[in-house]
Amino acid sequence: MKSTSILVCLVLLSFVAFASAQAPQGPPKPAPELERLNYFAGNWSNEGDMKPGPMGPGGKFTGKDHNEWMAGKFFLLSHGTFGGAMGSGTEMAVMGYKPDDKVYTYDAYNSMGEAEHSTGTVSGDTWTWLGEQKMGGQTIKGRFTIKELSPASYSFKYEVEPQGASQWATVMEGKATKATGEASGKEKKEGKKEGKEDKD
Repeated sequence: MKSTSILVCLVLLSFVAFASAQAPQGPPKPAPELERLNYFAGNWSNEGDMKPGPMGPGGKFTGKDHNEWMAGKFFLLSHGTFGGAMGSGTEMAVMGYKPDDKVYTYDAYNSMGEAEHSTGTVSGDTWTWLGEQKMGGQTIKGRFTIKELSPASYSFKYEVEPQGASQWATVMEGKATKATGEASGKEKKEGKKEGKEDKD
């Protein structure tokens, strides 16, 4: 009888422990590392130079991006436009973070049919994003480096390393500038004031 009571108690304790483990712990919370992506939130304009090479003839290019957090703040969504020697188009991108791998993620798709998948790390004011793509039957490694120059500007450089090569070649360089609401508002007011004076 005593042994049966002990067995029943053990079964009940096991059930309670199992139920506690399965009980919902509340909604998941974003990894603290995601806060670092706040730097990119907002509206950005970029410009730079594309070097002649396997990706095209090269030339000047410009672009604009609007980046905002998805509900829940697990992913930063980006909608952008671009134009230059290789044509113009639109792009959608998603940035996130994988706690298990301790890397940031970047997945982008554009209106030219291109898809890009990269993982990134940040050290101080420098971001390094790495990815691969197929081109001409070869696997080409890509490295996109961002250096934060201020809270509202950064420089960037994209390099490639073709299969079998032992060094990186620069494909693209440029700079991005963030639009601030205060500056934009001030410019609008000044523009309206000048227009009024012209009419007078």
